[in-house]
Amino acid sequence: MNLEGQDTVFRELELTLLQMRMLAFLVLVLAGALAGWAMGQDEALATRLVLAAVGALVGAAVGGALLKIGRGQVSRSLTANPIPGSGVTSEDLAANYWRDKGHPPFMKPPEGDPPSRGPD
Repeated sequence: MNLEGQDTVFRELELTLLQMRMLAFLVLVLAGALAGWAMGQDEALATRLVLAAVGALVGAAVGGALLKIGRGQVSRSLTANPIPGSGVTSEDLAANYWRDKGHPPFMKPPEGDPPSRGPD
């Protein structure tokens, strides 16, 4: 099998996995809607529809969380390689602990008495 054939197989497999995830998501949404519909079996039609909608909403939240739908890639470039000497690395905080009195840079409370507004 050549490289193009393998690439096609992987694309088809990826598409199949995506379709399976979406099918599982829709099944969970439908299960939530059916559970809401069943909870209001002795209620009026409008109440049953509202309960089914709430059940579908809960099913969508659970399905999205379980299947990790909508989770994007988080860029960690700023936190992965902080600039040495900028005051945000643990080494910088440890080196300047006594100078900054245990507070991170730019977070120190004002020293001394607050400024007065003048004579009262």
